[in-house]
Amino acid sequence: MFAYDATLYSRILTEVTLAFHILFATIGVGIPLMIALAQWIGIKQNDPHFILLARRWTRGFVITVAVGVVTGTAIGLQLSLLWPKFMELAGQVISLPLFMETFAFFFEAIFLGIYLYTWDRFKKPMKHFLLLIPVAIGSSLSAFFITVVNAFMNTPQGFELKNGVITNIQPLVAMFNPAMPTKVAHVLASAYMTSAFVLASIAAYHLLRNKKTHVYHKKALHLTLVAGFVFSLATIVVGDFSGKFLAEYQPEKLAAAEWHFETKPEAPLILFGTLDENNEIKNGIEIPYGLSILAHNRPSAEVTGLNEFPVDERPPLYIHYLFDLMVVIGILLTIVAFTYLVLWKQKQKRSNINLYHKALMFLVLLSGPLALLAIELGWIFAEVGRQPWILRGYMKTVAGATTADYVDVLLIFFIILYVLLAIASTFILRKIFKNNPVEHELKTMNASQEVNV
Repeated sequence: MFAYDATLYSRILTEVTLAFHILFATIGVGIPLMIALAQWIGIKQNDPHFILLARRWTRGFVITVAVGVVTGTAIGLQLSLLWPKFMELAGQVISLPLFMETFAFFFEAIFLGIYLYTWDRFKKPMKHFLLLIPVAIGSSLSAFFITVVNAFMNTPQGFELKNGVITNIQPLVAMFNPAMPTKVAHVLASAYMTSAFVLASIAAYHLLRNKKTHVYHKKALHLTLVAGFVFSLATIVVGDFSGKFLAEYQPEKLAAAEWHFETKPEAPLILFGTLDENNEIKNGIEIPYGLSILAHNRPSAEVTGLNEFPVDERPPLYIHYLFDLMVVIGILLTIVAFTYLVLWKQKQKRSNINLYHKALMFLVLLSGPLALLAIELGWIFAEVGRQPWILRGYMKTVAGATTADYVDVLLIFFIILYVLLAIASTFILRKIFKNNPVEHELKTMNASQEVNV
């Protein structure tokens, strides 16, 4: 029999909830921007295909929002139930962004409802499009505020702790902590990128399934891969800034991620590999000077090693693989989108170019699941890489957890809930689009336009 460990069960339950929620939250942040792009192009070019893209993507978006609300509520509940000591200490400081996140969601939800029920109600389509702008802003603001909370946990400031009592609380100073710029930028850029590749994956699926698929899917593929390429470049740039942030503020996290044990200049970047009992790296791919450049922009720069930190304050070394996989997937997605754009450019000059080659479409099909996997890996890396701290430098995870004896029961309950939500949302999404094929909707839209004329 295993000994009951409230902290362990609390961590597992929180991880399961975040792992499920982050998929819907990411899509919830990125999809509104893609809807806006499609509707804008459709209005400007008077193209019914792009208008239909916006309409169909909106239907799917509503389902993800509904599931995101449930899992987001679960996270809020679990913060109080599973981490009461953390909330007692830090809740006084981070209550402002938590409240603002709720306000941002209400702002988004109100305009989303109006946007949904006013299709074809305006003589000028641009007026309807304007209703979408608050939705996109609200979803991004929601991500901004909740990421600010996470950033605070990594670089807490804006308060003083004396004899276990928090004083001199400065909410704005706490919000705009050193981790905030890179974390917010990375979350937003990766959410936009992931949403673009998920939609591109759906378009590729239809193109693989039927070579004579409607031009609608080809336009969807082009729009999403162009957006995916732009945001993948943005994610790479922000990722570079994130590395420099870690080198300055969380050097132990960067050192653990790169298996960098000894402080030294000209530090190489290590990809994959294994560690022996003496922490010697075997079979890794070494990029000379790579870590020094990532950390300080100079090949000769000295990078702090993991041995500089107490053993009980070092993150687990398996985050190395999380970091490497995340980076490799990001580079692969960029290459896939870039390949498509190169072929598209060549096709403008040579009509014999096969823009929808089976191998490329298969890679695009994989790009959606891979992008979601990268999001999962990134968040696990972010959270586990902060261990053993729940509030870095002030409170360790063990100290912030509940001591209640019901967490294992809650874990089972929430796992069942998430399985049911996953099945229900998949079933509903499939039904929505299966019962409303593209060709039928286009005929309906054209007929409606003729009547209006």
